[in-house]
Amino acid sequence: MKLVQDLEIEMMTDMYARLTNACHKKCVPPKYREPDLQKGESVCIDRCVAKYLDVHEKIGKKLTEISMRDQDFQQRVGAGGGGGLATPS
Repeated sequence: MKLVQDLEIEMMTDMYARLTNACHKKCVPPKYREPDLQKGESVCIDRCVAKYLDVHEKIGKKLTEISMRDQDFQQRVGAGGGGGLATPS
């Protein structure tokens, strides 16, 4: 159980780092003019984070769906349920 928790924390940390890097690169110019974010930068970051999290959620759902289908297929094949090609008589 601890291994699963550690893996999940590592994955979330990686996602956060990627999100931060991508949105910072897209929305904040390399040379800062002011110490605080400007309105446009802030809006850009809000939208970027929302899109990133939305895509991350959609990909997660799709991967879960594919994994479930694969598990179902493996169970059918393992149980002799077939799903294979019919051989001619």
